[in-house]
Amino acid sequence: MIYIIAILAILFVVLTFKVISQTRKIINKNKAGGGELPYQGAADSANNINAAGLLVFWILAVVGTTWSYLHYSQYFLPEASSVHGRETDFWFWFSMAIITIAFFLVNTFLFLFSYIYRHSNKRRSAFYTHNNTLEIIWTTVPAVVMTGLVLSGLIVWSDITGDAPEDAEVIEITGRQFAWMVRYSGEDGKFGDANYKLMDDGSGNPLGLDFADPNSFDDFSNSTELHIPKGKPVLLRIKARDVLHSVFIPHMRVKMDAVPGMPTKFWFVADKSTDEMKAALNDTEFDYEIACTEVCGKSHFGMRMVLKVDEPEEYEKWKRAQKPVLTLNPDLLVKVPEKLKARALKYIEVEAPAAAAPKDSTATAVAAAVETK
Repeated sequence: MIYIIAILAILFVVLTFKVISQTRKIINKNKAGGGELPYQGAADSANNINAAGLLVFWILAVVGTTWSYLHYSQYFLPEASSVHGRETDFWFWFSMAIITIAFFLVNTFLFLFSYIYRHSNKRRSAFYTHNNTLEIIWTTVPAVVMTGLVLSGLIVWSDITGDAPEDAEVIEITGRQFAWMVRYSGEDGKFGDANYKLMDDGSGNPLGLDFADPNSFDDFSNSTELHIPKGKPVLLRIKARDVLHSVFIPHMRVKMDAVPGMPTKFWFVADKSTDEMKAALNDTEFDYEIACTEVCGKSHFGMRMVLKVDEPEEYEKWKRAQKPVLTLNPDLLVKVPEKLKARALKYIEVEAPAAAAPKDSTATAVAAAVETK
């Protein structure tokens, strides 16, 4: 990479000197020529028609652009429901305002001058080879404006992709063809280890939880909904199990790629609950959603998950009602080392009295372990 950068830098310097050399040759040639060009003859009637047509075209373009913006503004991104989302929107529209003003000003003068300064036998044009003042102005002004816009965006981006607050709710979301899987750390607040070699859909361990780590015992997952608390920082730890995916939450202005083998992250604060949005939109069917915005296969279009933003009390109540992966899949107890089985048993639900089962079944082993505990 260093050699490539060095080669490109040398190439840039060489081309810069080449441009300067050619420019000086053109300027010297023009100076040496001197005098005025011979009269080329009067323009025909189409000249005036073309000039007027350009001006009419620009007026119609301005009217059409303004109308389309006002008419289709209802289909723009939905109202931001996160703290950083509103800040992102502000800088987006600020940038759009500056770019739009510059666009209309430049093109208005372009088309207007095409009409005002169309060919006329009564007017002689002046030719300027160079003007240092103009060069400085039209180079410095755009450079300063663009630098300001880039830095403002960089500050916001660095903030939301940087370290999350210490009290952030950490949630892991993993993309696979063609669904999202979510993992929570359970009562202990610590995620257990996971290993892609342990992923097994058939045994109920699609996330590859390593049950040699006791922190995995109370971890629980969800593949239909992602619940987050309102008003509290949420850190998404993003992973991919197979191919590239991308986490996109439109209302939260969250978008981050999920890359196999390279965990990414994004933190945000949702400040409008799902119920509040339903009331604001007068839509009882409303739900936040998580979509995939990286084409990941033939069923990419259906890779969607519902996002529920709960009030803090409701969120904690919902968490307490969830059952760990180990509880929902007691057969995974065989993956627990013998020295940790007693600790893992409290997460295994055994019906009493125990139903008759084959002697070599997991249920029998669990029941026996409970009796001897």
